[in-house]
Amino acid sequence: MTNAYYCDKQASELIIREKKMVELSTLRVFLVAAEEKNFSKAARRLNMSQSAVSQNIQSMEQVYNVELFQRHGRSVILSEIGEALLPMARDVLRAARLMEDSIRDVKNEIGGELLIGCSTSAGKYLMPALLSMFQLEYPAVHPRVKVMGREGVYDRLYNQVIPFGVSSKHFDHRDLECMPLFEDRIFLIVPINHPWAAYGQALPDDLLDQKIIMREELSGTCETVMQGLKSYGITPDMLNVTMELGNPEAIEMAVERGVGMAFVSEMVAARGLAFGRIKKVELQGLDLHRTVHMARHVHYPFTRAQNLFWDFAKAQHDKLNTEIWDSLVNFSTIS
Repeated sequence: MTNAYYCDKQASELIIREKKMVELSTLRVFLVAAEEKNFSKAARRLNMSQSAVSQNIQSMEQVYNVELFQRHGRSVILSEIGEALLPMARDVLRAARLMEDSIRDVKNEIGGELLIGCSTSAGKYLMPALLSMFQLEYPAVHPRVKVMGREGVYDRLYNQVIPFGVSSKHFDHRDLECMPLFEDRIFLIVPINHPWAAYGQALPDDLLDQKIIMREELSGTCETVMQGLKSYGITPDMLNVTMELGNPEAIEMAVERGVGMAFVSEMVAARGLAFGRIKKVELQGLDLHRTVHMARHVHYPFTRAQNLFWDFAKAQHDKLNTEIWDSLVNFSTIS
């Protein structure tokens, strides 16, 4: 028999053993530590000390005489038995959440955690507005937005680690349901003392002589920009990329400081434009925008609150693209 068989058998015994049943709180610590791959980050997420996280993990390891994690400096990775235990731990905690949801349903209450994985710049700005509206109706719901790359959103949705994901990519998989959430516009921004700033217009070919700050290649922003420039015969190797940054806010700050020009979401550019720290430049014939989607796994065991949020987000589509969007990109200027 394979090692995987023995690990699965051993992991099953850890979960169901009557005399040494692990508590749900300890199981949650294990799950969060496995997801974060770092005890310090797990502690911050759980609002507890790092030593408390370590003690919870060590108590599980000592009781069952197994090693759940392998330590590598500040980071940790699951051991083979830890990997086998992880999906079962998720199932146990998910069942506990569903039980709590059933109790709330009987008492006509709606609450619980609402976790969303988000990979878009605009999503980080817009989701809090949407979630705050939802929370006004259901104050017992506790939203949590976790920022990650698009592949991270896809993997966690596919493996049913998160109930919802927000991404600029439409996930084509029979088990993943996507709906359009809002339209994100992408602007070219330049420093206020740049020659293009006063005129506010340029040709796509003019980019070839300019210093450009870019997002990482796999980002939705970079993909949208390069698709648009491709129609003008411009490829990535033709651009003078002076800096590559993974954080869109850092890119906007670099433009403010005159490092170069950059393409960013309208949300990211909004405050700098409103306060006159950067300028927007229109590239003739180039209209860059992308549809941001919300996705879910059709077989995920949703709570009542999660189902209500999906329907709520769908109903808010028009408002997200008009009133809410405008309120987040229009700032009062300093007199």
